Amino acid sequence: MDVTMAMKSVMPRPLEVEQLARNPRLTEGEKVAEVSRHFEAMLLRQFLGEATKPMMGGESGMSSTMRDIYQDLVVNTLAEQISTGGKFGLTQAFQRQLMPRNLAAQAAQKGGPQTP
Repeated sequence: MDVTMAMKSVMPRPLEVEQLARNPRLTEGEKVAEVSRHFEAMLLRQFLGEATKPMMGGESGMSSTMRDIYQDLVVNTLAEQISTGGKFGLTQAFQRQLMPRNLAAQAAQKGGPQTP
């Protein structure tokens, strides 16, 4: 069974980073927001990968390959859900840092996210 295909049917795929630059339907601000979310998810995967290692102990009855696959599935799902929820806060910080000054000024005038 192809795991990639099974995962695509379970979770909606966010826009891939490679597709963002070519997408004419997104504004520059939306592109920056999505890249920021992807970066937050990537960092969360690193944190969660280490944090879940003790959960995946050797006495679970699974082979090491099965444990690795299960841990990867858990880590990826948690990271995507946390970053999509927007409550962790790193996305907003990255967005403020990555937003070009002219777009940040326009967003501030429209009442959008403020940058320092």
